[in-house]
Amino acid sequence: MSNAPLMPKATAVWLVENTSLAFDQIADFCKLHPLEVKGIADGEVAAGIRGLDPITSGQLTREEIARGERDPAYRLSLLVSKVKVPEIKRARGPRYTPLSRRQDRPNAILWLVRNHPELKDAQVMRLVGTTKSTLKAVRERTHWNSAALAPMDPVTLGLCSQIDLDFEVNRAAKDRPASLDEEQGQTLQPAEITTAPHHEPTTTEDVFGKRPPAPPVEEEDHFDADRVFGRLKNVDFDD
Repeated sequence: MSNAPLMPKATAVWLVENTSLAFDQIADFCKLHPLEVKGIADGEVAAGIRGLDPITSGQLTREEIARGERDPAYRLSLLVSKVKVPEIKRARGPRYTPLSRRQDRPNAILWLVRNHPELKDAQVMRLVGTTKSTLKAVRERTHWNSAALAPMDPVTLGLCSQIDLDFEVNRAAKDRPASLDEEQGQTLQPAEITTAPHHEPTTTEDVFGKRPPAPPVEEEDHFDADRVFGRLKNVDFDD
C-alpha cells in the first residue's frame, strides 16, 4: 500500500463523480476491489465520504486522467511527491520481555555479571530488560531467590540476540582502560607465533651461538742484547 493515494476511498469517490474512468482503472489506482468501486458508483459504499481531489493534492495530473479516459486499458500512475517528510524516530523504550521469560531474568543477570564484568549496569539492563534494583539485588546476592539462581546465557533464554550481546561487549571493551588489561598479566600468544614452523638446532652454533672473534695477539718485543750493550759503550761514566 505504499504506492496507494492518500484516503483511497475518498479519492475513488471523486474519480467516480468527476471522471469517466473505468471501474478497473479507479480500483487499480486506489488499491480497491472493482466491486467496491462499483458500489461507490451505485451509492451503496462510502455514502457519507466526501470526495478528495487527487489533482489539488498532487497525486494525479489532468493529463494523466485524460490519457486514462481515452484508453480504458491504461493504468494511472501515482505522482511521487517532491517533498520528503522526515521520519519520526521513536525513542527506544525498555525491551519487552514475554511473561514466560521474565522469571529467567535473574539467571541471565547472574550470567552476565559473572562472564562479562566489564558491562555497565545500563548495558545489562538494556540487554535483559530489567530494573536497577533487581540488578543490584542479584549482584549483591540479596535477591529473594538468590539461593536457587543459576547463571544462564540470555541469548539461549531468548532475552536478547547474539548481535546485541556482542555489540555491548565490544563497546564495553573499548571503554575499558588499558591499565586493566596490563594487570591481567601474560596472555596467550597469537596463533601466528604458536603455529609457526620450529627450526631444530643442528650445529653447535645454532645451540650456543657464534663464538666471538679472539682478540689480536700483540707481538712481544724481542730482546736484542748486542743493541743494548752497544748503547752502553757510548755512555761516559766519568761524568
